[in-house]
Amino acid sequence: MPTGSNLKRRGAIYYARQVVPTDLQATLRTREMLRSLNTTDRRTANVRKLTVLADWQDQFARLRRQRDITEEDFAVATWEHYATELRQDEIDRIVPGLNRGATSLIRDHYLSELRKHLGLGETVLMHWAADAYITKNQLKVEKGSGQYRELCFRLMRAQIEAAQRAGERDAGNYSGLPVDPIVTRPAATAEVAKPGERLMDLFERYAKENPKRITKANMDDTRKDIGTFVELMGPDFPVTKLDKKAAREWKGLLMRYPLRAKERSIFKGMSFKEIIEANGRLPKPIACISPKTVNSYMAGFGGFCNWLAAHDYIPTNPFSDMYLLVDKTKTNVRPFTDEERKVLFASPLFHSCKSDMKWHEVGAHKIRDHRYWLPHVMMYSGARPGEIAQLLVDDVRQMHGVWVMHFTDEGDEEKSLKTKGSVRVVPVHSNLIEMGFIEHVERARNAGERRVFPEAERNERGQIAAKFEKKFGIYLGKLGLKDGRGLTLYSFRHGWADAMRRAGFMNDDFSFLMGHQSGDAGQTLHYGALPQGTLQQRVELIEAATYN
Repeated sequence: MPTGSNLKRRGAIYYARQVVPTDLQATLRTREMLRSLNTTDRRTANVRKLTVLADWQDQFARLRRQRDITEEDFAVATWEHYATELRQDEIDRIVPGLNRGATSLIRDHYLSELRKHLGLGETVLMHWAADAYITKNQLKVEKGSGQYRELCFRLMRAQIEAAQRAGERDAGNYSGLPVDPIVTRPAATAEVAKPGERLMDLFERYAKENPKRITKANMDDTRKDIGTFVELMGPDFPVTKLDKKAAREWKGLLMRYPLRAKERSIFKGMSFKEIIEANGRLPKPIACISPKTVNSYMAGFGGFCNWLAAHDYIPTNPFSDMYLLVDKTKTNVRPFTDEERKVLFASPLFHSCKSDMKWHEVGAHKIRDHRYWLPHVMMYSGARPGEIAQLLVDDVRQMHGVWVMHFTDEGDEEKSLKTKGSVRVVPVHSNLIEMGFIEHVERARNAGERRVFPEAERNERGQIAAKFEKKFGIYLGKLGLKDGRGLTLYSFRHGWADAMRRAGFMNDDFSFLMGHQSGDAGQTLHYGALPQGTLQQRVELIEAATYN
């Protein structure tokens, strides 16, 4: 059972627990790290977990420093190996008493074996050199992969050239040059970042400081986006080169990025740039992400650039005035009609279905977890699904005899809200009480659960309820209610706003209940202790939401 954000108990034993950062989940192939602390005592577990958590953070830091191998790496590795082997030959020659004849025989035998292995496609003789270069340069190259084999082959050809030069030196000829065209001195390298000024290093300092108190989920998204930018530009891309040209080119790539690319099998295993190029080669290219989404990618990066400019790493934010024009009044989401709501709430999910996995088929199984309650609570509160899904049992309580839901980011480090104005107290509608919502909360409390909906999953970006939101859209399609865009889980939030307008209220009267503004209770609201009069006004607003 869960016992806190960094502790987990299985049976009587405590485990250290760590959610893997979004940008490293694909590398580690897991979303969560678990390690037994070999104790049944919580105090001991809290002490032991510190060492484990520190080890994991070190591992995350090492992985973030790793980068993909580039063509420049292949060229540098080849030349460095050739030059190093010749330098070692020079050192060996000045060692007194060295048997040059024996050395020459050993070298000739080694040269013969190298050529034989090269012809057979064997790489084992150069694993030592490849492993050393990969470790030294913190490269993401899996042993046995195509890139690993290519590196070994290049190093082998460099080793052959070095052995041939050493043989020429035995005859007194020091003028020999590489014959193999792959063994050449690489061109002068471009400007690289100074120590401590790589973008990802600076981003981690920014994330730790977090001057704007950005939510963990949004910070992880920005880390992932900047990580993609670094993959394109190279890990040693200097912060001083982060200018308008770089921002313009990044925006241009984003505008060509296909919609839901990571979910499509045709792009599986491809890098960001490879996805864009592959989409352009399709007979019918997939539509690209919207201008709003492009802006959201740039906004996170832009926030980081504001911090860079404030700390004098760059003169100005290069993303200023770069955002695409978006009509914020338009939305693809619409409320349910009365008839659509009638069809939906008469469907198996809200009555009885075949099984926990087959919601759309009629059966004897009843679902009464977050899948059942989120639509109902949204319909009678106007709250966002993620806000509802992350409610703790202590967030649902009585105030002055009124049951309320306290939407806050307190009580658990994994909780987050969209804006500061999202912190609010919303009364529980009488229809929800009549349906048994409070009984559901009390059952969770009595069972020792911290959350009202412990089954609600987070997606790979750490967003709670997002998986259900996607599955709910599929469910609507199976009911024949959804064809393309229009109806989503958020349709209940839109429907609640319309219900308030039908009751005669203006937008300003109820927008604070939707989390669109900070509310009028200030610090008192933050702690959930509202005056009786303010609370009664909220009750009247909530109870005004009715449906046919």
